[in-house]
Amino acid sequence: MRILINLLISAIAVIITAYILPGVHVNDFLTAIVVAVILGIANAVIKPILIILTLPVTILSLGLFTFIINGFIVLMVSWLVSGFKVDGLLWAILFSIILSVVNGFISSFAK
Repeated sequence: MRILINLLISAIAVIITAYILPGVHVNDFLTAIVVAVILGIANAVIKPILIILTLPVTILSLGLFTFIINGFIVLMVSWLVSGFKVDGLLWAILFSIILSVVNGFISSFAK
């Protein structure tokens, strides 16, 4: 049950973040649920691999390169999901930052 609630919270956060950012477009709530699922899977599987592969650059940039990695993951999800469109890497980076803030804000009220 908790996984379902977290999924719905993440989907609501995707909708809110897409509403805030003009460079991110989500067609409907079902698309937001699919985006939340694929983002969760990509963050669990692909992100650790990318962080290990880019560790020297991440260390040299004092961890700021992880924002670029997050942006590329969002762009990858945008490429995979047909109703989700991100206009560029900058919008993807902003989407990942604002999505984290909105998700944390909504999660604090859900508890």
